[in-house]
Amino acid sequence: MKAIGYIRVSTEMQANEGVSLDAQSAKIRAYCELNDLELVEIVCDAGKSAKSTDRDGLQQCLTMLSNNEASALVVYKLDRLSRKVLDALNLISEIESHGASLHSIVEKLDTQSALGKFFVNMTAALSQLERDQVSERTIMAMAHKKEQGQHCGSPAFGFTMVEKKLVKVAKEHEAIALIQQMKADGANLQAIADELNNQGITTKRGAKWQPMQVSRVLARG
Repeated sequence: MKAIGYIRVSTEMQANEGVSLDAQSAKIRAYCELNDLELVEIVCDAGKSAKSTDRDGLQQCLTMLSNNEASALVVYKLDRLSRKVLDALNLISEIESHGASLHSIVEKLDTQSALGKFFVNMTAALSQLERDQVSERTIMAMAHKKEQGQHCGSPAFGFTMVEKKLVKVAKEHEAIALIQQMKADGANLQAIADELNNQGITTKRGAKWQPMQVSRVLARG
């Protein structure tokens, strides 16, 4: 049986280092050799997020399966395909529609059998449950901090964090006053950004001002 390997990492840093990609490739090669699968090609999506299935490498794999260039798709872990249950199940359905099977090494899963399909679906559902629980805990933690009067997230322009409390930054508030005054005088966002840059006033991150950043300051009042 011919197989295609699919590997993915989610950040440019990982893509440049290549360590994670190499590890996935090695596992896939070993798996195919052990299970008598003829590895046709390993397709890579470097620096790609699993938020969308519209990835060049993944779409190439699906095209190859539809063209009968292989009858199995091998991944190191199920979340290399997608971290979303619905997307993962839709991909599995599409793979099977081409008469092919999915093999996931870490979970020891394949969709050649009814039992394999069941465990793939269960694994995808459990992954979604774990992410939802993490999200719930994060929301609860942030709500608790707000109840305690603690600030959540990075301080906005005009403030800094001192002992978990927001403290005004005088120079930044002077810039805010300038922004508000210019806006009141009828200046557009680009003109305000240009004036801030001409005066050597930088953003919170030390960068030059853009109209969108000016708009955010004005929106905060």
